[in-house]
Amino acid sequence: MGRNEQELLRDIAQNAAYPADFDRVFGGEGVSRATVERALATYERTIVPASAPFDRWIAGDEAAIPETAKRGFDLFTGRAKCGECRATWRFTGDSFHDIGTGGDNDFGRGRLFPKSQALQHAFKVPSLRDVARCAPYMQDGSLPTLEAVIALYDRGGVARPSHSEHIQPLQLTGQERDDLIAFLQTLTGDAAQASSPVIPAR
Repeated sequence: MGRNEQELLRDIAQNAAYPADFDRVFGGEGVSRATVERALATYERTIVPASAPFDRWIAGDEAAIPETAKRGFDLFTGRAKCGECRATWRFTGDSFHDIGTGGDNDFGRGRLFPKSQALQHAFKVPSLRDVARCAPYMQDGSLPTLEAVIALYDRGGVARPSHSEHIQPLQLTGQERDDLIAFLQTLTGDAAQASSPVIPAR
């Protein structure tokens, strides 16, 4: 979360309600790195994408998505080679790649594997489900729009030794960029009613 671990644990423990909640949920274990990780993982498992126009199209409803999105899907799975890293229904392979973004000191997976050239600047490929709702983009939030993301992939990212072989300049036309974005927008699920959580007072 971009925070010093000890500061984060201190802030949670100083909250008026969280320590008692952690003790209740985690059987008296209190606030620790392990219980915070378990709490976050439990929350993340509740995030399940809803059915999207793309799913209805794949199921046979030809009118579910526009022609531009169909062309975008053909590009995604064809010449643009996006499907090489995003081949599952979640549109991720859960692998780690340096796609040519981030600063020189943003090592990603390379922090854990400093001797692996391929993992320097490598980050996990996220799901594209609901991607239109997820701005800003990239691990550092440096790209504000889907248009900026497509432009990065189109130019092939930053060249460096760890750069993924899957990321190459695409030389897309303006129409092809628009088609890819139209396809990505079909991955947004139907909005579900959700209430905002109540954050305990400090």
